[in-house]
This record gives sequence, structure tokens and C-alpha cells, in this order.
Amino acid sequence: MASPRCDADFSKYVAARQHALLRTAYVLTGDRHNAEDLLQTALAKAYLSWGRLHDLRGADGYVRRIMINEHTRWWRLAWRRREHSMSTPPEPRAVGGGAAPGFGMPEVDAIERAEGRDAMWRLVQSLPARQRAAVVLRYYEHLTEAETAEIMGCSVGTVKSQTSRGIAAMRGRVADQATGGAR
Repeated sequence: MASPRCDADFSKYVAARQHALLRTAYVLTGDRHNAEDLLQTALAKAYLSWGRLHDLRGADGYVRRIMINEHTRWWRLAWRRREHSMSTPPEPRAVGGGAAPGFGMPEVDAIERAEGRDAMWRLVQSLPARQRAAVVLRYYEHLTEAETAEIMGCSVGTVKSQTSRGIAAMRGRVADQATGGAR
């Protein structure tokens, strides 16, 4: 059973860091509901070991590592690959019509920026789990290669190669889309 002091420390940590950790979970999963499930699972596992954590400055890395390991485990389960929870049913995309993009209209510019972000996240989501984790930790969380290696439980060289392969795969997919699939 955890001590009251450990409970208080853990509660303070969760209150202070839950939003940042939820953003990381969202980037890993690409879905708000799955991100919440992932974070809840990671925090539950972290709570069980909280009393053994000697340096609370490393708590973020510890929880991120749990999230990455758990996400990888989920990704490997076949039933998780087929199931995609959504808060609302998807809307059919309109074909044709609408205003021409650009022309300095604030609404259109905001829509184009949002579509660009969505396209980038779809590319990140298309990567294998380890490449996705490396890219997310390096470029979204702005961690060093050494910090990323520690969280992923691998060497700095593995982080470099996984990040490089992930970026190359994303560039290749963008090039394929630009040429209509024929490179």
C-alpha cells in the first residue's frame, strides 16, 4: 500500500503534468479517446511503482516510457488495429464546389493550416510504432537523442536510425502523393 506522502506526490504530479502527457498520448494514438485510455493505463502503472521512483525529475520520462511500451503492446494486438473509436460519425467529404483556396481569406488560411497539420499527423500515424515513437519524442516533445533513447529503452544509434527511417518514409509518402503514386 502506498504511503500518504506518495499519494500526495503522485496527485500533485498528475495535476501538473496530465495535459502535457495527454498531448503526447494523443500524438502516439491519433485519437482523443485512445489517448485518454493510454494515459490512464500509464498513470495506473506509474502509480504502482511511484514509491520506488527516487528522482521525481525523471517522472515524465518514466511515464512516457510506460506510454510508449503500452502503445506498442496495444498496436500489436490485432483487435486494436480494427477498432477505431470516434466521438461522432465521420462526415462525408464534399466533392467540388466551395471557394478557391488562398486569396488571403482568414477562414481559408486557417482551414489550410489545419488540413496541413492533419496531413502531417496522418503521415506520423502511418509509421511503425518505434519510428513513430522516435519521431514524436524527438520532434514533438523536443527531447534529445539520449533522452529519447532512455525512454525507448534503446541506444542513441537506434533512435537516430528509427528517426531517420521515419522521416524518410514520410518524405517518400509525400512524394508519392505529389506524383500520384508513380515515382
